[in-house]
Amino acid sequence: MSLLKRFQTTGPKRILALDGGGIRGALTLGYLQKIEDILREQHGNSPDFRLCDYFDLIGGTSTGSIIAACLAIGMKVEEIKEKYFELGGKIFGDKHRWYEVFKLTKARYDAKPLERELHNVYKDITLGSDEIRTGLCIVAKRADTNSVWPLINHPKGKFYDSELGKNKDILLWKAVRASAAAPTYFLPQVVEVGGSLPTAAFVDGGVSMANNPALQLLMVATLKGFPFHWSLGADNILLVSVGTGMSRPRKLPKNITENHLLNWAQELPDMLMQDANWHNQIILQWLSQSLTRWEIDTEIGKMEEDLLVVDTSSKGLISYLRYNLWLDAENLNPLMHKTYTQKQIDNLVEMSNAESRFELYDIGCHTAEKEVSAAHFPHSFTV
Repeated sequence: MSLLKRFQTTGPKRILALDGGGIRGALTLGYLQKIEDILREQHGNSPDFRLCDYFDLIGGTSTGSIIAACLAIGMKVEEIKEKYFELGGKIFGDKHRWYEVFKLTKARYDAKPLERELHNVYKDITLGSDEIRTGLCIVAKRADTNSVWPLINHPKGKFYDSELGKNKDILLWKAVRASAAAPTYFLPQVVEVGGSLPTAAFVDGGVSMANNPALQLLMVATLKGFPFHWSLGADNILLVSVGTGMSRPRKLPKNITENHLLNWAQELPDMLMQDANWHNQIILQWLSQSLTRWEIDTEIGKMEEDLLVVDTSSKGLISYLRYNLWLDAENLNPLMHKTYTQKQIDNLVEMSNAESRFELYDIGCHTAEKEVSAAHFPHSFTV
């Protein structure tokens, strides 16, 4: 089936959204391995089964875009894990020579290893290539217009192949690099996009409300301005959202007031990611009767009795699953059967600590065994 026909075919649609979070994307892969195992079993245990065969739209921000693009071109999770472990050790290797001493460089890391490894994985595949086997959405932030850009491969998209833009010609590795251009970590990525402003400068999609891209992908799939036009309804759309782990705030007010400008600059990415995550979570739980509800706060709780519909018999506007976990001692110690020091937890939380990638993957696998159930994927959504 051609992509266009798959997009336009009626019936249930499945969306996979992957958060940003630097090297913590290794944790996401632990979840995805369990999801792939469950879905492969549901679809006859074929060794050829891939997540791109199940999900009609896969999207991600930053590190999530790296994984999303790999899934969309037909890679198994195990294959992605091997590449990710290799890539992580190279792109978060040595910092720029003068960064640790004087903080004088424009970015902590040289982007060349990242670009080289992304090109090795995606070759010369473009967003319009037939080698992309399902819907793909790379979420980036266009810095020169201060707008979130969902780069999609739908042939009828307004910016796909028209006077407005030529997204179909954008190299996949460049689109992913644009989404992963985290400020202070890597320099912005310049991409030729066509249209009236043909040269665009992109920074990490994580410096927007779409670091958790689940709500953005739902809008891409259903708003009239985008080309998919999929129907809302709990029986029509299954949205699966996977995080990269979260840190708990533990600073005292007096410490906050003593922060210097550089302290704030270093903390801003994580603060934005937390805001984006909770904003998405509130809205999507409001739209659904989710089987994986999170407690938002002590005021509104898990929102079990909140459903944004007029018809009281409705099951909601979507089916929604959210998988993520707190990276703290209270959660990790019983999960991994070991005692973590605060320093070890800080190392897991740090988005550029490549040495943590192996343990983060194991944490994702252990958590997925407890949290991800075959019952979460009803047979009504079986391909």
